[in-house]
Amino acid sequence: MLTILGFAMIATFLVLIMMKKMSPIAALVLIPALFCVLVGKGAHLGDYVIDGVSSLAPTAAMLMFAIVYFGVMIDVGLFDPIVRAILKFCKADPMRIVVGTALLAAIVSLDGDGSTTFMITVSAMYPLYKRLKMSLVVMTGVAAMANGVMNTLPWGGPTARAATALKVDATDIFVPMIPALAVGLVAVVVLAYVLGLRERRRLGTLSLDEAPEREPETETVLVGAGAGTGAAGVSGAAGVSGAGAGAARGAAGGPAAAGDRDTGAGGESDDDFKGLDPNRPTLRPRLYWFNALLTLALLTAMIMELLPIPVLFLIGAALALTVNFPHIPDQKARIAAHADNVLNVSGMVFAAAVFTGVLTGTGMVDHMANWLVDTIPDGMGPQMGLVTGLLSLPLTYFMSNDGFYFGVLPVLAEAGQAHGVSTLEIARASIVGQPLHMSSPLVPAVYVLVGMAKVEFGDHTRFVVKWAVLTSLVILAAGILFGII
Repeated sequence: MLTILGFAMIATFLVLIMMKKMSPIAALVLIPALFCVLVGKGAHLGDYVIDGVSSLAPTAAMLMFAIVYFGVMIDVGLFDPIVRAILKFCKADPMRIVVGTALLAAIVSLDGDGSTTFMITVSAMYPLYKRLKMSLVVMTGVAAMANGVMNTLPWGGPTARAATALKVDATDIFVPMIPALAVGLVAVVVLAYVLGLRERRRLGTLSLDEAPEREPETETVLVGAGAGTGAAGVSGAAGVSGAGAGAARGAAGGPAAAGDRDTGAGGESDDDFKGLDPNRPTLRPRLYWFNALLTLALLTAMIMELLPIPVLFLIGAALALTVNFPHIPDQKARIAAHADNVLNVSGMVFAAAVFTGVLTGTGMVDHMANWLVDTIPDGMGPQMGLVTGLLSLPLTYFMSNDGFYFGVLPVLAEAGQAHGVSTLEIARASIVGQPLHMSSPLVPAVYVLVGMAKVEFGDHTRFVVKWAVLTSLVILAAGILFGII
């Protein structure tokens, strides 16, 4: 019964958010609460929620201060050279823009943190997508898949969990998988190329002078924070400079100031397109190398695990604010500029804590995993590598990485060993589902992605699932072909 109710709860959640009958934050809270009552454990709902919140509180804290830190770094211009290089490659060609999104997400993913990747990628690419009226779910889908492939790095999480759970060396899992993962990354780039061609056919190849003007927006986004322009960072996309209003509006996304300069036909050329306003008042060019070294030190400390990640980002955000904006009113303005993103993401994480708390506390997740393992036919025993790879897709989507790698993977490894399949082979197969996992409703970073891109989570899910499954299957097939799995 718990197995059926567990699958029913997940299916209900996905259907309601994809049909836009409920917002994700409401569905994450109300649906598990209802099913907790149906299971007959409504009296324990409070305990399950507190347990879930306790387990995800460090993640929420990390995301809160990471958003502030990288928001400040974007404000002060740390990533402007990367943005300019990518945008110079992309110009106003939809195909190049989508491929550039995949490449940028893959490069930034080297730090092993999904939230960082999504903040930088969306901040760089959002103005282009909005300016050319491209599909934003293409941006979120491609970024999530590229990050999913790169998430298999030993310091990214899944590989380390698999190594810990099965008591093997993470290097022995990851290094042999490099050819298969490289094929997966190529598949993402090829998919980005195909999706970009579709966008090009729909929109045509435009110069910026020919690109359609964007309609004013009122939403808050991180892009162009502090640029002093309206339309949520359209300053870079439309070539508008702010007339000194940025300190007042920040990322508030109000209507453009009367003194803003719009470069319509005959304005700037493609080569002048910057993506982020090069004249925004928050730039700190004299502190560029300080900010670069601070970020490098922060990422190095994360990889070396010198301190817990939430603590590192808390200290990093405090240092970044203090050095770049020594005056308290300026610090308050920067925090306020990014408060919307902080509140949306942290609220979503705590809502997800209700979902995971009920799923785990009631025992539904254990029953679902055991049912899936028990349904494996005995004749498939020698193919446990393939079975593990296939199971990693749904299980890492509907479960947290901790639940899959520490709860299910040891059972799969034991079954594999009984049929002569090595533990390392099972461990390698277990990471192929990460391109799909990165769009799971249980992954906090995905809410950073859809929130900053202003994409409905249901729309993102509906678009990305089929392509992410295809990418995961390509990695699995490559692993089998190369004899890795």
